[in-house]
Amino acid sequence: MVIDMAEVTKYKHNHYVPEWYQKRFMAPGQKAYHYLNLKPEVVTNNGHRYTRRDLELWGPRRCFAEDDLYTTKWGTSENTDIEQFFFGAIDRKGKPAVEFFDGFQHPSADEAAFLDLVRYMSVQKLRTPKGLGWLGQISRSNDRNLDLIFLQDLQDLFCAIWTERVWQIADATQSSVKFIISDHPVTVYNRACFPQSAFCKGFNDPDIRFVASQTYFPLSLDKVLILTNLSWIRNPYQKETALRPNDNFFRAAIFNYTDIQIFRSLSEIEVLQINSITKRRAFRYVAGAEKDWLYPERYLRSDHWRHLGKGYLLMPEPRGIYMGGEAYIGYKDGSSAAFSEYGHRPWQDGYKDEQRTRMEARSLERFKAEFAQMQGPAWRGSSHKFGRSGPYIDPAQFHQHDLTEAKAYRAADRKRRR
Repeated sequence: MVIDMAEVTKYKHNHYVPEWYQKRFMAPGQKAYHYLNLKPEVVTNNGHRYTRRDLELWGPRRCFAEDDLYTTKWGTSENTDIEQFFFGAIDRKGKPAVEFFDGFQHPSADEAAFLDLVRYMSVQKLRTPKGLGWLGQISRSNDRNLDLIFLQDLQDLFCAIWTERVWQIADATQSSVKFIISDHPVTVYNRACFPQSAFCKGFNDPDIRFVASQTYFPLSLDKVLILTNLSWIRNPYQKETALRPNDNFFRAAIFNYTDIQIFRSLSEIEVLQINSITKRRAFRYVAGAEKDWLYPERYLRSDHWRHLGKGYLLMPEPRGIYMGGEAYIGYKDGSSAAFSEYGHRPWQDGYKDEQRTRMEARSLERFKAEFAQMQGPAWRGSSHKFGRSGPYIDPAQFHQHDLTEAKAYRAADRKRRR
């Protein structure tokens, strides 16, 4: 057997954030972008101690990459099959999926694009140095070879939970500041899990099953995908680290394209706040087309973790959310299947939970009223559930009703506190 060493070497420089993805965050014609090291090395040379430069102007070839990150080593033998075949296939399918959702408009549906995107995001969250460190932490293997095998076994780890979330694709076209990316680009934000908390230290991210844990994934300079637990939108008054209903990772789940919210236009402050989260949740590196975008903290009056966007920075539009949501599927052979809005099957506890339904119905109506008061009559995004083809604005009488309801809730709160 003849081994082509040139071919082997080709797959030893491993991008944990693919070059094609990085290029989506560069301006047209831009060949290099600004790459910030948040933990620059301190080195000693001839007795002189100094810190390396933290900011570079580099092309994607040099950014978010390590040699032999995915090379398995057994004794003196090295193998690059994981990079060539596993990550190669994930990236080939992930690229058009990201492009599809970056340009998504209603009515549109592409089953392959959806399946490829959630798997790509799941693998992307695991394949970074931070993700691999977390895998090693939970497997306790202390063996990178085993961690890489473990990653392949867990490639769909987050897919069911993300499938059942409310999807919103937000737009930064009207902002002069655009999105930056990090070395861990699938970012989890929970307003109760501060960066210095145990939930966020080291390799940890807040558990995506926590009710208030929101996942976002920048799609390009101008677009970001935001995924929010339905149970958080229906009841944002509960404890943020409570587990969502049906928190089992590995199971079937149902996705409805018409529920995707679009038409959210982000302000410059909102983009800066999202970039601030990206930077604070990065493991070591962030990159952006403009140098100033890498320092959002310089332009924010406050970056208090819990108060970003008044606590609702990543929240989709609750006025487009309704109770119910059971899904029924009929197959050609005459069989059928049913799922609750939280993915429960009819024989599982939680499929029908009247107490939870009553509580969520009350809290959702309250949140809609209070959100309308905070947001105004213009919705923060809308789905295709009722065939809406553009940004939605509540009629004056509907908005006034919400304001009246919000005032009544505040009065009731004051009365209870007396």
